[in-house]
Amino acid sequence: MLVILAFIILFHIISGILLFISTINNAWWVVSSGANVIYTDLWYSCNITCIPVKNSASTEAAYLQAVQATMILATILCCVGFFVFILQLFRLKQGERFVFTAIIQLLSALCVLIGASIYTAEREGFTEESLRKGAYGSSYVLAWVSFPMTLLSGLMYLVLRKRK
Repeated sequence: MLVILAFIILFHIISGILLFISTINNAWWVVSSGANVIYTDLWYSCNITCIPVKNSASTEAAYLQAVQATMILATILCCVGFFVFILQLFRLKQGERFVFTAIIQLLSALCVLIGASIYTAEREGFTEESLRKGAYGSSYVLAWVSFPMTLLSGLMYLVLRKRK
C-alpha cells in the first residue's frame, strides 16, 4: 500500500512539473529559418526580443485566451489537488479518502485536453503568416504528455480509495 501511495505521489508531482513547464516555457510553436529560430508560446513570440502574439488580446483570438486559461487552470488544479491529497491522507477515514483529489485531478486532465486540443485545431488562426511554416515545440508535446499523466493520476486516486 505504501509503495502504491509513494508511486501516486511521485506521479502527481511529475505531472504538476510537466504542467508548469508546458505552460510557462516558450516553445509551443517553433519556426527555424537558417540561424534564425523563433519560439512562440501562449503569450509571446521570441527571437532575440519578445513581442506579444498578434491579436492575442482581441476577440478574434478568443481561442488563444481559452488555451491560456485552461492551461493555467489545469496547473492550479493539479497543485490544489496535491494539497487536498495531503489533507485527505491524514484527515479522512479509509474509503472516503482521495475522492475529492481524484475529481480535481480529472478536472485538471480535462482542462489540459481542452487547451491542447484548441491549440491544435486553431493554431494557424493566431500565428502570423511568416510563422505558419514551423512545427510544434517541446511545450506543446509536454502538454500532451501531461494529459495522460494527470488522467492516470486521477484514476489511480479512485482505485486507491478502495484499497486497504
